[in-house]
Parts: sequence; structure tokens; C-alpha cells
Amino acid sequence: MFVGIDLGTSAVKVLLVDAEQRLVDQESEPLDVDRPHPLWSEQDPNDWWRATDTALCALAQRRSQELSAVAGIGLSGQMHGAVLLDADGSVLRPAILWNDGRSVAQCAELERREPRSREITGNLAMPGFTAPKLAWVEENEPDVFSRTRRVLLPKDYLRWRLCGEYASEMSDAAGTLWLDVGARRWSEAMLEATHLSPAHMPALFEGSQVTGVLSPELSSRWGMGSRVAIAGGGGDNAAGAVGVGVVSPGDAFLSLGTSGVLFVVNERFSPNPERAAHAFCHALPDRWHQMSVILSAASCLAWAVSALGAGSERALLEEVEAGPQASGILFLPYLSGERTPHNDADAKGLFLGLTHDTSRADLGRAVLEGVAFAFAEGLEVLTAAGARIDRISVIGGGARSALWGEILASALDRPLQYHVGGEYGGAFGAARLARLAVGGEAIADVCSAPPIERVVEPTPELVERYRDRRTLFAETYESVRVLFKRC
Repeated sequence: MFVGIDLGTSAVKVLLVDAEQRLVDQESEPLDVDRPHPLWSEQDPNDWWRATDTALCALAQRRSQELSAVAGIGLSGQMHGAVLLDADGSVLRPAILWNDGRSVAQCAELERREPRSREITGNLAMPGFTAPKLAWVEENEPDVFSRTRRVLLPKDYLRWRLCGEYASEMSDAAGTLWLDVGARRWSEAMLEATHLSPAHMPALFEGSQVTGVLSPELSSRWGMGSRVAIAGGGGDNAAGAVGVGVVSPGDAFLSLGTSGVLFVVNERFSPNPERAAHAFCHALPDRWHQMSVILSAASCLAWAVSALGAGSERALLEEVEAGPQASGILFLPYLSGERTPHNDADAKGLFLGLTHDTSRADLGRAVLEGVAFAFAEGLEVLTAAGARIDRISVIGGGARSALWGEILASALDRPLQYHVGGEYGGAFGAARLARLAVGGEAIADVCSAPPIERVVEPTPELVERYRDRRTLFAETYESVRVLFKRC
């Protein structure tokens, strides 16, 4: 038996998976995000731990026999978050999250301090990354910075609570701006640019390596054995890729979670920082990947349900499906700023084309299309960097909507593959990484693609219509971007 823990932004999800890679049981505990100021996004790491413990205690009550047979635990989680610990391992302040936009000025300063930043990291300095957050803390909370002895990523804080080890792995570490991504090691030059040293960083492992052993106290609390291995795991996207078998060069997936990701595997380090594409290590040895990232994806639909009084996502989707296919309304989905291709923390959401005749269904469709157009811009960035993407697997909670799938396939002009269990996301990939860490099996034997449930082909009429709409989408952003700072 293997456990996969996925620390998301909105929930902690725990999966229990058997030796045949079948889901035995799962548990989820919700999380809240604090936004004390505009552009800020924070969570208390202690809340992550309480949610994880609650989920595993619930599983222990239902599945005591299965949990006693667990051999390994894998971790997946939201990337880029900054968890600051003092010399005793106590949390010094709330974790600054991936979608926090406060450190724009610090990004420019980091690239000034280390002119080779993009060459070393393969990435543009963005507020979402970890290093600019520490530069902000040094400038605005100097007492906290001076007391900081360790900086951990979100899932690696859970690791420390699980086994007492300060450790991370390559895929998550690549999103800090402190990693020499091509060499797969911490960069002393980038650490010096934030007045830190390698001593502040956790030890580095591959995602399929053992990083520690579950503490005796927790083994007893959850009814597990005495030698449960804790695997390196992966950042949420890399772990999600492992879960759906996206592990070989050219394999790709689209994630419809709180944020949106297009992910393609590379056999070598292939950066394209000028257009805000991410070039990271994969969670598996000797593999890398590129990503385009939009900061608001399925979260746009959740926002629309609340803002439009639709009652539920299902109700709004049904209303959109019953309404007209073309409304003339355009939506910019930049509710949390944007990364690829704009790197614009000040970007905002926008409806264009409203009239007295505009209905809730029209607005709902515009939201679905706006997210799809943002994905299409990301696809253009990846292909411009040399990626060849023919088919795309879909994972994440938003993957459940057939209507959205049709819109996405048509905007991307690519078939979309939906896999059995694709909604499990990073937790299933984390369980697979735990299995690799414990058993030493071949990657290809463990990380195969789950069965395909359905394939959504592009709709020719929508492909044609969306070409013009995507042009208007891009022109709208360019026309109003200078106004966002004044909103």
C-alpha cells in the first residue's frame, strides 16, 4: 500500500493506493486563503498540518488494516510558497503563496543583483517564485528575515512534520529561483542575491528517492508500520504528470485546477524565459519539463458562480450549454494577475461587450472561453520554444466538464485525452513516486498512462470562430494593460 498526499491551495487530499495502483480510499480537508492586502495571498502552515492529520486520522478509522500495510508516502504540493522557520523549527510568519503578487519590485532587483539569473534558473523572475518573496521579507520584515534559519516549500514543511528531515526534490526546488536547473543543484550565486546561503536550504533529492522515515509517533497515531518511507515526491504539476504517465519527451497535459498549466516533458533543459515560460526539472531523474502557467483557471468558474448567483458550477454549466454558442462577450481571466505570457501581477479580470441583452449564460460561456484563450496563448509560447505537442491529457477538477473540454480542444486545436482517475491529480503521482522510492521498479512499469476514458476532438466550427476571438482577446489585453495599475 502507498499513500499520496497532495497539499493544494484549497484542500489537502490524501489517497490510499494498493499494489495494483487501484484507489482504495481517499480523504480531503478544505483550506482557506488569507488576503490581508491587495495582491497578497497567504496560509498558515500549521493549518496544512492539521488538515493532513485530520485526513489521515479519518482514513485510519475506515482503513486500519490497509494503513498498517503502507510501505511509503509520497508528497505533492502547491509550488513556490515560502515557509520560514526559526532555529527551533517554528513558523515565523504565514506562508506567502504562489499567487501572491507583492514582490514585483524585488524581481527586478534580483535580476539586477545577479545578471545571469535567467541563464542559471531558466526562468524570468516573477512574484510567484520563492526567492523574490524572501527579498520582500528582508526589506519589509527585517526581524523575521534575521531569525529565518530554514526556508521550505509547502509540501516540504509537511515532510519535516512527517519525518523531521529538511529535504526537497528537484521539480519543486526548480520553482524557487535558487536552483541551477540544468545542473540540478542549489545555485550559490542566486542564494547570495537574496542574502541567503545553502545552509538555509533543504537537502535535495530526486522525487523517486527516499528522504526519510515516518516518525514513530505518527506511525502509531495512524496505525502504520515502523519503517514507512517518505519519498521526495514532486511539485503539484510534476507529480500530476507522473500520475497520468506524462513522463517521456513530448508527453503533455493540461491541468484545470485553481490555476491552469500546460506541461510538456523535455529530455534536456530547454528554457524560454523571455515569454514567461517555465523550464523546470521533472520529478524523475534526468528529465525536465516546460510549463505555461495561467494563475486563474477553474477558480474563474468558481468566481463566476458566486458573482453571478448561479448556485453551483453544475447549474451554471448547464445554463451555458442550453444558451447560445456565440454571445460576443469576451472575458480576460486575470483575477490573480497573470504569468504566461505576460508576467503581469497587476492584470485584472475584464468583461468586454456587455449590452442590455447579455445573459448569465453569455457571461458564463465567456468565462469558459477566456480561460481557454489564455491556455492557447500558453501553447503558442511552448511551441515557439520548440515543443511539439500533438495530444494533451487533461487532469484536475475542471476536467469533469464536457462542455469546457469541447471549448478547450477547439481553442487549442488539439485533441484532449481524459484518463480514468485524471481528477486525482498530484496525489496519485505522489503515491507512484513513493512506490518507485520503495521498490526500485522501472519508471515505465509504474508510470504508465491510465486508461483513456474519452477523447474530445476540436469542433471545426469553433476552431474557426476562436481564431478571430483569440486575436481580439490578445488585442484587448494589450489595449488595457496600462490601465490595470490604476484600478
